[in-house]
Amino acid sequence: MQIHPDTFDFLQELKKNNTREWFAENKSRYDAIYHDWKAVMEEIGEGMRATDEIEKVKVFRIYRDIRFSKDKTPFKTNMAGSLVRSGADRRGGLYVHLQKDRTFIGVGFWNPNKEDLQRIREEIDLDSEEFREHIARPEFADTWGPLEGDQLLTAPRNYDIDHEDIDLLRYKSFTFMQSISNKKAQSKQFVPHVVAEFNKALPWLDYMTAVLTSNSNGESLLDK
Repeated sequence: MQIHPDTFDFLQELKKNNTREWFAENKSRYDAIYHDWKAVMEEIGEGMRATDEIEKVKVFRIYRDIRFSKDKTPFKTNMAGSLVRSGADRRGGLYVHLQKDRTFIGVGFWNPNKEDLQRIREEIDLDSEEFREHIARPEFADTWGPLEGDQLLTAPRNYDIDHEDIDLLRYKSFTFMQSISNKKAQSKQFVPHVVAEFNKALPWLDYMTAVLTSNSNGESLLDK
């Protein structure tokens, strides 16, 4: 399965004509694009089910929530979707973003809740070696590159600015992203490429799951 050939042209035109009137006139184009994009995401989900347990495939709406935003343009100018891993014992996000000259895939923990963020920092404080080993593995590092995500300008509360792991403790999100060219995104290789790259992230996601489902003594929280 491939994305609809009109996808990037439509999104570029929408960026220049982000009005309900223009969208209504081009709704049939969007419907065809959405149909194929949903099928692509479902195929990625099926591919991942060979190695992981995927609860569901989410395809995000193109309609923006403008109630509390200063930007009142009604539509997003990208297509996006994610895979939800099954159960409390499989954590972490798998995300696909489609946009001309800005298509990318991402994995990790974006904007985790306060309790998860505290637990991740706690683990890094206790022993960051395993975290660093996972993200330094050549198969992972060559695919996903450096850790990304919003960071604090200083040390988080209760941590010293001179902490040996302050470079990790500053993060508020723990994510990795990989850019994909327009050509590859439009090719038959897009789906197998995304599946292969997501699979390379599973060991790190499973390690992070183990952290987030245990306390600082290493005792599982799932049995309680």
